[in-house]
Amino acid sequence: MAEIGLAASVIAVIDLSAKVALWCSEYSAKVKNAKDDIERLQGETQKLKETLKHVQSLCDSPNGAKLQASKDLCDGVKDCETYLSQLDTKLAPRKREKVMSRCGIHALRWSFTSNEVDGIIKKLDKCRDNISFNLQVDQTYVLLSIFCPKAQVDNIEYRAEILKIKQEIVLNKLKSVDNAAFDSYAEEHNSRCYQGTRAELLRQIRTWASDPGRECIFWLNGMAGTGKSTISRTVAQIFSDEGKLGASFFFKRGEGDRGHAEMLFTTIAAQLVQKLPSLAPHVHNAIEADPAIPTKTLKQQFDTLVSEPLGRLCFDPQKPSTIVIVVDALDECAREEDVRVMIRLFSQAKRLSSVRLKFFLTSRPELPIRLGFGDISGSYECLALHQIPEPIIEHDISAFLEYELARIRNDYNKSVPEDRHLSPNWPGQTNIQSLVQMAIPLFIFATTTCRFIKDRRCGEPGDQLAKVLKYKTKSQESELDATYLPILDQLLIGLTSLRKDEVVRKFKEVVGTIVILASPLSTISLARLLDISKARVDQTLDLLHSVLSIPSNADTPVRLLHLSFRDFLLDTEKREKHLFWIDAKDVHKILATKCLDRLSLGECLKKDICDLRTPGRPRADIDKQTIDAHLSQDIQYACQYWVYHAKECGSVIRDDDQAHNFLQCHFLHWLEALSLMGRVSESISMIDDLIAMLDVSDLRLLNSSIC
Repeated sequence: MAEIGLAASVIAVIDLSAKVALWCSEYSAKVKNAKDDIERLQGETQKLKETLKHVQSLCDSPNGAKLQASKDLCDGVKDCETYLSQLDTKLAPRKREKVMSRCGIHALRWSFTSNEVDGIIKKLDKCRDNISFNLQVDQTYVLLSIFCPKAQVDNIEYRAEILKIKQEIVLNKLKSVDNAAFDSYAEEHNSRCYQGTRAELLRQIRTWASDPGRECIFWLNGMAGTGKSTISRTVAQIFSDEGKLGASFFFKRGEGDRGHAEMLFTTIAAQLVQKLPSLAPHVHNAIEADPAIPTKTLKQQFDTLVSEPLGRLCFDPQKPSTIVIVVDALDECAREEDVRVMIRLFSQAKRLSSVRLKFFLTSRPELPIRLGFGDISGSYECLALHQIPEPIIEHDISAFLEYELARIRNDYNKSVPEDRHLSPNWPGQTNIQSLVQMAIPLFIFATTTCRFIKDRRCGEPGDQLAKVLKYKTKSQESELDATYLPILDQLLIGLTSLRKDEVVRKFKEVVGTIVILASPLSTISLARLLDISKARVDQTLDLLHSVLSIPSNADTPVRLLHLSFRDFLLDTEKREKHLFWIDAKDVHKILATKCLDRLSLGECLKKDICDLRTPGRPRADIDKQTIDAHLSQDIQYACQYWVYHAKECGSVIRDDDQAHNFLQCHFLHWLEALSLMGRVSESISMIDDLIAMLDVSDLRLLNSSIC
């Protein structure tokens, strides 16, 4: 009976979809004011019909009997049949309209508004997705039943394959931040704790995670450069190796979506689904119930995509599994309000009984974060890196330096003739101890110094070490001075005053831009945005590999190796103390201007940017290659962030200024570009910022630019 039910339903739905498409054709010929909506509905109906024809052909195949036995597929097709029947009834002309038509009076009226058509298309699309999903599942079952013994199919292998399919479907629906995880490509070469260092701290963290009586949050805090992210990567690796890591998210200011919390919980949910396939059906159901959940509040996202699905997992209540989520650098999240919300949500993990969910968090001890932890007083554990006894820090930094400098010595000696070899005991215990004393308590000093000494573009290791040690006797304002001034001062050695001014100007132009960018750019995109030669960018960066990640591939973004370099360059207290100080407000102003210059050039922005010549084509049907071919990375950056830079420099939009003229010429083109880039939600926030920047005393501007 089930076989007849599915076959009959498929035929009925194909007939109904053809009937609805025919009604649409009739309306299209006679109703002119809703032509676009009618054609959209007709197109969606056609897609559904093609899907069902595929189902029909599979039902008619030699293995169709097994497919037709699927209750889920049958129910999905019948749901679709019910909905199309209702649609058919509403579209069919009423009796009065038929009589008038026979008399030669065209009285056919379209039954839906554009918003209603949007809703219908969403329902049809959901019907099609549901049928396709169940078809994927059942086809997998058919294949397994052919190639595997029935006992296996009915047990582990079948269930695992079904979960895998659901897992892939869920991951396709969740927006996830690239390179946010500890083991992502962007984090691959960032340091972990050297063997034998941070031993007691790591032991404490592992004890906290394994103890069910301990709080669900462990907050590690410390000043810039004390090694928090290195510890986070190590902790994530340890728990990953032990099978306890559920997810990791490393915030990073200036790295696009890694710099804010909008996609934090969708990313965590995606990683959890990858680690726990049994979570996939629950997350899938949550997204089906509310497809817009990835755009909702942080609380709604956490509850719907993380907390509730985990609560539905079946674990042994006597031995609940431990899942650790690592979130690094809360202080690098752009919105302070979001940080307080996140901390409060993390604390709710203790309510879960099915699983022991724990959060390992790191940050600088900044006021908004301290206030956030104050909101959950007593519900977290805390350790400050500056509370670790100095002898332990000294030991760890010393061990790291001994290992790294020995490696530098060996690599150097392998690459040069014997008469240039460094001595076997280089650099010697005295020099190592000097470096250790200069470093305490900053691990970033040790890592940056080793990169500087190793960089052959600057000189041989012995000379590089001597440059660093010169700063031992100098009076420094902070440890960061000793970390970064040796690298920057070498740019000016032996230059005339005139040439020094030129080097500093280029540094501020290129490096000043890099540290202020909202999202990193490659050297070629940076050159285009600044309207300078790529050679000029490359020459400026040549001696800065110890503070910047500068890929050999011109299309790969340049990144800061550590945020403390940005802090050092932007510190207002250093304005008069070194030549390389950067005025953030000035750079934001320059970048806002450069972005608008780039967007106003030639035909960067225009109607039908991708030359599709098919109005109304869904964004989902346009592949990324097509978009990138018409919107280069520098153009995409300018579209996405010119408002941000204008806001940060305190810009006000007035009549006939650059922003006003751009909006008059390209407002709709700009919105189209943002839509192509998948930045529709951000565009709403940008328009709010634009309105806030308008000179409200000028009514002509209000009317002409935005309205």
